[in-house]
Amino acid sequence: MRKACLLIWSLMFSCFAFYAHAEDFSFDNVIALAQKKAGKDYKAPSSSLPEILENMNYDDFRSIRYVRENGPWYKGKNPFEIQFFHLGFIYKNPVIIHQIVKKKDSLIPYQSSAFSMADKPFAEPIELSGYAGFRVHYPLNTSAYYDELISFLGASYFRALGRNQKYGISARGIAIDTGLETGEEFPSFTEFWIEKPSSWQHKIKIYALLDSPSITGAYAFLVTPGVTTKIDVEAVLFPRKDIRQVGIAPLTSMYLFGENTKNRFFDFRPEVHDSDGLLILENNGEAIWRPLDNSKQLRISSFNTVNPNGFGLLQRDRNLDHYQDFEALYHLRPSVWVEPIKPFGKGVIQLLEIPSDKEIHDNVVAFFVPDEKWKKGEKYQLNYRLSWFKDTNPIASSLAPVVSTFSGVGGVAGQELEKYTKFVIDFAAENLNDLEVAQVVSVVDSPAGKIKDMVLQKNPLNNGFRLSFDFKPKEKVAEIKASLWTKDDKPKLLSEIWSYQWIQ
Repeated sequence: MRKACLLIWSLMFSCFAFYAHAEDFSFDNVIALAQKKAGKDYKAPSSSLPEILENMNYDDFRSIRYVRENGPWYKGKNPFEIQFFHLGFIYKNPVIIHQIVKKKDSLIPYQSSAFSMADKPFAEPIELSGYAGFRVHYPLNTSAYYDELISFLGASYFRALGRNQKYGISARGIAIDTGLETGEEFPSFTEFWIEKPSSWQHKIKIYALLDSPSITGAYAFLVTPGVTTKIDVEAVLFPRKDIRQVGIAPLTSMYLFGENTKNRFFDFRPEVHDSDGLLILENNGEAIWRPLDNSKQLRISSFNTVNPNGFGLLQRDRNLDHYQDFEALYHLRPSVWVEPIKPFGKGVIQLLEIPSDKEIHDNVVAFFVPDEKWKKGEKYQLNYRLSWFKDTNPIASSLAPVVSTFSGVGGVAGQELEKYTKFVIDFAAENLNDLEVAQVVSVVDSPAGKIKDMVLQKNPLNNGFRLSFDFKPKEKVAEIKASLWTKDDKPKLLSEIWSYQWIQ
C-alpha cells in the first residue's frame, strides 16, 4: 500500500513539474509564434473603433490619461511601473499586452475605467480588445518621481530617454522598402510581453511580436536605464515573401532648419531639430559625419560599408541659446547610437532627408541595408545595442568631431563673376588642441565640383579648427568631403570625414 501511494505521489509530482515547466515563458515562445504566423497568409488587424474614438482629433486624444494608480505594478517593490496608451485618433489597431511574473504569462486586459478623458471618467464603458501601446516608468532623474523611460506606440515605433533628456528621435523594429518608388510597408508590433523585474533589478525585459504582409518577427528588448540608457535588441525574423529592401535598426528623427539650411523659415528661433547629423564609424577607425539639411526635394544618401562599428543620428548642438526655445528644449533631445553585437555584414547605411515645413513631422530616416536580399522561408537573426545619450558619448573614436557646418554665398564679396557656395566647418578640439595650423593639412575633394580658396585657422571659440572653402558644382548633385590630417611623411587622420551632398 505504501509503495502504491509513493508511486501515485511520484507521478503527480512529475505531472505537476512537467506542467509548470511547460507553462514557463521564454523568448522561444515568441519565436515559435512568429514562425508559425509566417507560414500563414497575413491577416490585417481590425481597426473598427467606437465613434467617440474614431473621430477624435489630436487634442482629444491627448486629453485621455491613464490613471497611474490603476497600473498593475503601482506601488510595487520593483523600481518600474507600466502605464498604457488608449486607442483613438490615428492609433486604431489594438495591441495585446501581457505581463510575465516569475516566468508565468498573464494577459493585462483592457479596462476603460482605468482611463480618464479631459480629467473625467468616460461617460460610459468602452469595450476594446487591447491598447494602442504602453510606456515604462522609472525614477530616472530623481528617486521622488517615476519618469517615462521607454514607450511603444504605433507600428513598430519606440523611443527612450536617458537622464536629463526630452523625447525626440524614435527607433523602429524594422523598415521595409523605405524610400522606394513602390511605397513603404510599416510592420507593427501586435503583441507584447513585459517581464516584471525583481525588486533588486534595475533592468527590464520586453518581448514583442512583429507582423506585416511581408514579414513576421520576434523581438527581445533589454532596457538598462541611466545617464545613457541602453537597449539590447535581439530579433528573429521570418519573411513571408522575398523582400526588395530591408532596413535594419532604423532611426527616425526631425530636422526643420539649422546652421546650414539654405531655405530659411520665418521663425524667431535660429534652429529647430531633434538631430543635426548622421555619424558612421567604420571598422578601420574612420568616422564619417553627414550634417542634416532640409531641402526642397528628397535627398537619399548611401554609404557603402562592411561590418561598421556603428552609426547613429546625433544631436551635437547642446547650446540652448542656439535654439531659443524654452518649451521644446531641443538641446536636450537624445542622440541614438546603433552598435552591432552580431556583425551586420556588407551593405549600405542609407539616409533619407524628406522635405518638410513643420516640426511635427519626422522627416529624417537612417538604417542599414544588407547586400544580401532577404528571402521567403528563411530565418534572419539580429543583435545590436541602442544607446540613448546626451553628454556621455558611447562612441569609441579619438578623431576630432565636426561640431558645426555653415554655408552661404561664396566668391569675392560684391562680385558675381562665378557662383560659388562657401562652406565653413568647425572641428572640436579633441586630438587638435596641441597642434598649430602649420602642423595640419586640410583635404577637400569633390569629383563633381571645383574647390578654391581653402583656409584653415584656429577657432578661438572652441580651441579647435575652422576650415572654410568655396565650392562650385559641375553637376546638379555633388558629393563633397573634407578632413584634417597631420602634416608629415606618413599623414594620420585627425578628424572625422565631413561629408555633404550638394543639390542645386
